[in-house]
Amino acid sequence: MTMNYGHLTTAAAKWEEMAGEFKKVEGSYRDSVQKITMGPHWIGDSAIAAHTNFAATRYEYQAAQTQAKATGSLLRDAHTQFIALRKNLTAARDAAIAAGMNVSEQGTVTVDHTKLTEGERNALRHEPGYVQSLTQPWTDRIHDIVRAVTDHDQGVKLALEAVTLDSIGDPNDDTLGTGFNGHAKGDIELYEAENAANIATRLNAGEKISPAELAELQRVFRDNATNKEFSQSFLSTLGPSNVIKFSNQMSNFSHSGKAGTREAYRDLGKGLATTLATATHVPNFTYEDSKGNSKPYKYGTEGYEKSFAAWSRTSDAKFYNEWREGLKKAGTERYDLDAAGNKVPKNVSKYGHDQQVNGYQSLVTLMQEGSGYSPQFLGDIADDMIDAEKKDKNIWKLYGRFEGKDDGWFANDPVDGILGLMSKNPEAATGYLDSAADGGNGRLEHLLKDRDWDTVKTTQWMGNSEITSSHHLFEKDVRAGLGQALEAATRGTESGAPGERFGRHSEAEARIMHETINLIDYGDAQGTKGNNSQPGRGDALLKSDEYANLRDPLARALASYAPDTVEIITGEGAARKAGHETELSDGTESKIQNSRGSILRIMRGLSDVPAGSEESRNFDLLYQAQQGYMTEQLSTEDYSDEAALRIRARRVGEVYGALTSLGGDLALISGDDVTSNASDIRFYGYHAGGVIIGAIPFFGDAAQRTLDIGLNEWQSAVSAEQGMLARGRLSDLNDSAEDALENYFEKWGNANNIDKSTLADAIGEAGQSYTKGRAAAYSALVQP
Repeated sequence: MTMNYGHLTTAAAKWEEMAGEFKKVEGSYRDSVQKITMGPHWIGDSAIAAHTNFAATRYEYQAAQTQAKATGSLLRDAHTQFIALRKNLTAARDAAIAAGMNVSEQGTVTVDHTKLTEGERNALRHEPGYVQSLTQPWTDRIHDIVRAVTDHDQGVKLALEAVTLDSIGDPNDDTLGTGFNGHAKGDIELYEAENAANIATRLNAGEKISPAELAELQRVFRDNATNKEFSQSFLSTLGPSNVIKFSNQMSNFSHSGKAGTREAYRDLGKGLATTLATATHVPNFTYEDSKGNSKPYKYGTEGYEKSFAAWSRTSDAKFYNEWREGLKKAGTERYDLDAAGNKVPKNVSKYGHDQQVNGYQSLVTLMQEGSGYSPQFLGDIADDMIDAEKKDKNIWKLYGRFEGKDDGWFANDPVDGILGLMSKNPEAATGYLDSAADGGNGRLEHLLKDRDWDTVKTTQWMGNSEITSSHHLFEKDVRAGLGQALEAATRGTESGAPGERFGRHSEAEARIMHETINLIDYGDAQGTKGNNSQPGRGDALLKSDEYANLRDPLARALASYAPDTVEIITGEGAARKAGHETELSDGTESKIQNSRGSILRIMRGLSDVPAGSEESRNFDLLYQAQQGYMTEQLSTEDYSDEAALRIRARRVGEVYGALTSLGGDLALISGDDVTSNASDIRFYGYHAGGVIIGAIPFFGDAAQRTLDIGLNEWQSAVSAEQGMLARGRLSDLNDSAEDALENYFEKWGNANNIDKSTLADAIGEAGQSYTKGRAAAYSALVQP
């Protein structure tokens, strides 16, 4: 904190002054000494020797200038970064003090008891871990900055030592590595990248690196992974193929290496992934809106595509373009990886056959260790991998399974892996899967309909003859990344994010959801209006094991479309119940316009009860999302007009009937063990076991009060419906469901002071429409 870093700039000025002095000496030497060998009067062997020696001497004067300038630049670079780090440290200390902490000169953080509230003092006395919960975040923050100072100091030391090393091989350089450095660099990060690449190259070659070198790799990635110059220099020095080899080496050591170094190699993997994200970063492209405000173009839009195309032709894009081209070659080449080699069956390995992995598989495995990738880079890599698999349908196939806690870390299906990465960046997922992006593309249709998702190799060997099998095996995590990407793309949030308030969606989000439903149900993005339409089978498709990983993310996504699905089920939307071939595009108020049958079949498929389970959380989620939205309408709209209330009640009853009937088609648990324990638990936001449903959208207190009905009442209604669709007993009454519907309206009426006669009319309308909704579900789910 008290260090005088001004000495660095003083020293830098002296080195720059020295470069000027060397330039003067070089000029004098050129004019008074070297000039002698250039005239016509001195000839013969001695003249030739003198010419060579004098040229070498002049070269050293030139190299000395370069080295002196570079040394000055390194010192100024060091000064700039030390000052920035000290500012960060000062800011962290001041923030800690402002938050009620004391910070010692050694960086120790303690609680300032004079600033504690009475509640905090009480917690301090009774909660053992309370003090640490207050101080630890500040301690960690200060420690990280102090470590960054130490890391930078080590980088400066490395650069100042490296700048003095003579480069060999230049014309007129006759000192064989003992003279001045004619290729001296004035950037600390470039020397760090060079040294790190040297260690990585030796590791790739099978050399054992020392603990000090391993620690240096950790330090350099920790200090520089977010630095563009370092990242691009390091990756360029190694090249795509060697980066993949380096990544595989880290995978080997972090998963099957010595226990004492596994964590260190995991850290290296994260550092390398961050380095890749930094090096391939594509800048944000902006435009001015009508008010003169700067707005970013979203990935996939026409404005973005034009801006990216223009940027691609600039020098700033040189690394990105060359790296992507290099990956196209390295990504389809084969590499050794212990995790893959160990999975070769004995009846295959006995014939001397091994297996290697593709570069893209290793690349995506590495990328999964990091974050912050540009949407453009994710999309480009995904496109390049799909192009590669179209040329070779077996390109990703490997013996063995790469799934679950122990083996799922390896991205044997790199396309699914990159889609999983997109799910952490909604802009990337939406821009990539939107069929209107890039001037129109078929990515969504290819992924949902045409792509072969089988990555398990089943061929056998008889000596040197490979016997191909037609048997398909799908891993347990098949399509997991696709499901997550679809959720992010259609919700506009990260996959798995908590629910937000009910609302509409962007045009791209609604378009992707609309086409996803149609492709799954009808096999055509335009539904029944498409040229390749087939009978609706979305429920059967989503019930199958190979589509199981689409259920949870799509259910969370579809729950956010409750305003749309309610309109579709009741037919009050612009496309009525038959649907329209496209979404209704209206800016941020866009809607899906699928057919009612499709919506109900998709809901049924998403709600399928997982193997070994006794309940469907997805059904709970979808059911409550629809009920929640309808209740919010009842609780916030003006129903002084009795006719308007009857219309709304009719729609509530119809949706309730359809969804209750849909739930009755599920093999849900229906015993007293659930209902007897659920009477005091709120309906909305919980599944039948009493656990909170996090993805459900939320709304105001008025609607919540109406929905505060016991779970046992709702569960009884659904349980009473079970088996009716399967047995074709649609004419059977469901007294429990009708009682629950009446109770729902009575609670709403009491809360909103609705007179009994008006309420009775509303209940009657809802009851009649309930039967209509049941019939709609029967028609959608029971195929002729």
